Amino acid sequence: MRFLSALMPREARFFALFNQHAELIVAGGRATVELVRDYADTSRRAALIEQISDIERRADKFTYETVQLLHATFITPFDRNDIHRLISSMDDILDLMQDSAESMHLFDIQTLPPEAMRMAELLDACCIRVQEAVGLLSSMDNATKALALAQEIDGLESEADAVMRAGISKLFREEADVRQLIKHKNVYEYLENAIDKCQDVANVIESVVVENV
Repeated sequence: MRFLSALMPREARFFALFNQHAELIVAGGRATVELVRDYADTSRRAALIEQISDIERRADKFTYETVQLLHATFITPFDRNDIHRLISSMDDILDLMQDSAESMHLFDIQTLPPEAMRMAELLDACCIRVQEAVGLLSSMDNATKALALAQEIDGLESEADAVMRAGISKLFREEADVRQLIKHKNVYEYLENAIDKCQDVANVIESVVVENV
């Protein structure tokens, strides 16, 4: 009994790290919305791209600490592979947000495609639900709520797929400049990839809940 009690602080530390990382995911989603909304303001654009990169670097610290803790802990709160999949997928969300933001600068994109704002809003909505669902994992009493949030993320991802397909279809019909078409298509795909990673997190959460209730 004393041995198990000694392990409990480590278990609690996993959930603290998940929550700290999830807070940064929400911050990244919010900054992405601001970037797309205020893209015409070049000075603000540069500041927001740097802000997203900084958020991603801060999140890397929590990813590293989680993996280190996983290696050092004998008894984990749930399956070790699920812990690794969860934190890796969370990390991927911010990696792709950073890729999306930096590509706008690297590709010298001066204007964004019209559906980019809706894609950013859907990403932001997914990030908020990721944080809420991750925060429920510390107790399986929250299983029903966690599963409902995972389903909401799935629905948002499906909507993002439809928005992206419509946006790309419009580009091929209306955009005469091939270079501009490629740049705008890349914006859609980076944002969609980040949303896909939110769905990956939702899938891990569903797996954890099903295996532990």
